[in-house]
Amino acid sequence: MARSAPPPLALYVHIPWCVKKCPYCDFNSHAQRDAGEHRAYVDALLADLDADLAQFEFARERPIVSVFFGGGTPSLFAPELIARILDGCRERLRFRADLEVTMEANPGTVEHGRFTGYRAVGVNRVSFGVQSFDDDLLARLGRIHSAADAERALREAQDAGIAEINLDLMYALPAQTLAGALADVERALALQPTHLSHYQLTLEPNTEFAARPPVLPDEDLGWDMQEACQARLAAAGFAQYETSAYAPVAHRCRHNLNYWTFGDYLGIGAGAHGKLSDNGTIVRTAKLKTPKSYLAKAAGAERMASCAPIAERELGFEFLMNALRLVDGVAADLYAQRTGLDRTALAPIVARAVADGLLVDDDSRFQPTADGRRLLNELLIRFLPDRGRDRHSGRG
Repeated sequence: MARSAPPPLALYVHIPWCVKKCPYCDFNSHAQRDAGEHRAYVDALLADLDADLAQFEFARERPIVSVFFGGGTPSLFAPELIARILDGCRERLRFRADLEVTMEANPGTVEHGRFTGYRAVGVNRVSFGVQSFDDDLLARLGRIHSAADAERALREAQDAGIAEINLDLMYALPAQTLAGALADVERALALQPTHLSHYQLTLEPNTEFAARPPVLPDEDLGWDMQEACQARLAAAGFAQYETSAYAPVAHRCRHNLNYWTFGDYLGIGAGAHGKLSDNGTIVRTAKLKTPKSYLAKAAGAERMASCAPIAERELGFEFLMNALRLVDGVAADLYAQRTGLDRTALAPIVARAVADGLLVDDDSRFQPTADGRRLLNELLIRFLPDRGRDRHSGRG
């Protein structure tokens, strides 16, 4: 089946440095040793983008719907460097007039007055990695900020005129109680952010916590925390719209919604990933991970750690792996539009999932039930390639 018009196109910019690597973090981040590399890194980002656009020329003509500065800690970069990146990208790409520009920030790295500078150069959404408002828990997590730092940074962003603000909160932290998890949510709501990311601490491979695991709340207590915090957020008008995302409808993150609806995105920077659709082929890209290697090779073909089309047999699973994270799911017609596949081939799997109470019985949508969201991995496994030939048995 032919695909329709190409999906929306976003831009992801990865800033790989942070002050200190947190013991739970498995992102591509590296402790900063020389801030003098920042200017060279900006040059590398733009050279990387030039190389991408030479390789994927069609991307020049498609409007960019959102830009996301992730990390690492993008707030280590001064406003003038963020301006150089945005200005350089604007010269090469078509930015929509209503462009959403998000920058992740660590409350412990933001200097006084910087948010005024970020707002002036085009940043209109900030995502703070708060994690908790309990100073003891922040210390256990290896964070460099305090609860007071988080509150000060958020208020400075609001005072600078940045209207869209997300707070990242974790729950099921070492020695955390149910009352403690709810207290974090209350303090977050008191600061009047427009969006909250609320997710459970997990022990990821190749992290310090995986090597030396802390004692975490048990599964039942973790579930109690999730349910109680979800209820409090809902009462405050923060509806859950994705596995770990909560916001009023008008404040949902457009950049992340593009990921979850299988949109396209250019990815520039060390370790950045991209997904690009053109002429019936969908390609995934990934850049070299270490800053040193990336800085040396950002302008050439060697900047790519990988660049390969998604096999047709994998497309359906990749689409659903994203779409089924959404509480409301997606219109069933979007499956064909974004993958070029006929969704009727999924009918037997969908019927079984409906019968088992994991999908809503609605031919017009792919939508998980409450049990489907809670058991998302079990639901997704059913759609793995070759599942129907019994080669597999049947993150939230």
